[in-house]
Amino acid sequence: MEVVSAWAPAVGFTLLPPAGGFLGSTLTEKKWPVWYESVQKPSWCPPSWVFAPVWGAIYTSMGYGSYLVWKEVGGFNKKSVIPLGLYAGQLALSWSWTPIFFRAHKMGWGLVTLLLTTGTATAATVSWYKVNKTAVYLMIPHLAWLTLASALNYHVWKDNRDKKQSK
Repeated sequence: MEVVSAWAPAVGFTLLPPAGGFLGSTLTEKKWPVWYESVQKPSWCPPSWVFAPVWGAIYTSMGYGSYLVWKEVGGFNKKSVIPLGLYAGQLALSWSWTPIFFRAHKMGWGLVTLLLTTGTATAATVSWYKVNKTAVYLMIPHLAWLTLASALNYHVWKDNRDKKQSK
């Protein structure tokens, strides 16, 4: 059992974020394709098929980063409260965006959620800097994608806010 205990936290931390993202996407899967295809999007919007693999890779990357932080600070303790608390907060916000935007069609609230996620993810990344620099590097794709997602969400909201959105 010693072998299992050595790799189980790494696997758990790494797979938790994409599992939550997958769960959120399955809850909205039937709602979003028709609606999202009908909204006006900027010309630079990535094709719909790009989002799932990108989010999967990003969630996996930051999940492993959180494991590195957890391991470096010695598990869940007083030293882990800020770096892992900020991480958990940004992860919960990130997971909440999908049902807010795609299921409820609340584009403005989706933007607010993304901006809060970006701020919290940035704070988590900064708090990780003194703990584990590799973990910081693993968060950079997330911050970059959040920037793109926020800009895209803003343009979708701006270009469609006066249109009646059907649920």
